[in-house]
Amino acid sequence: MKIIAVLNQKGGSGKTTLSINLARGLQLKNKKVMIVDSDPQGSARDWNAANDGKLIHVVGLDRNTLDKDIKAISSDYDYVVIDGAPQLADLAVAAIKCADVVLIPVQPSPYDIWASADLVDVIKARQNITDGTPKAAFIVSRQIINTVLGNEIREALKGYELPIFKHGTYQRVMYPKSAVDGSTVLDKEENGDAAKDIKLIIKELEEFLK
Repeated sequence: MKIIAVLNQKGGSGKTTLSINLARGLQLKNKKVMIVDSDPQGSARDWNAANDGKLIHVVGLDRNTLDKDIKAISSDYDYVVIDGAPQLADLAVAAIKCADVVLIPVQPSPYDIWASADLVDVIKARQNITDGTPKAAFIVSRQIINTVLGNEIREALKGYELPIFKHGTYQRVMYPKSAVDGSTVLDKEENGDAAKDIKLIIKELEEFLK
């Protein structure tokens, strides 16, 4: 079983969108997947309610004992995807403690880059005492199509000395459109551009986990 935490202390980074679509993509590869919503705002739980819980098992664990609680409920799953809290508080630290991989979605904005500093520091502090666990990487999210901003932010993120995924998400209407009724881009438009984004990220994630 692998635990994937999607974390960013800055709101609006596309964290929940990435979490639910990654989880669904892994599930469609015949994996047993659970989403843990550790955000007190409960966005993943709201999404789950919109589809009457028919797609993916979603559990709310928005308390700082997350790292202990998750072990009691996750043993039957191939993957657990944690939709993390938006601030670097006890909830985010607990997610880092139990994760195998931390994915950090970052928008093409200097504010998002700067906001990642504290999170990176906590991850690296954890890695220093656990022989490199969890692995961590940036994912550029909500890139604007036909602009060079995605490449520019990748260059800026290199200063944090963490891997940066080659693939990310783009500003596509299918992401919010699918979320409205508790669906995903993979269900709404299986061969659409947004679905291709997610499939490429999953392929890169699988390689990163090896």
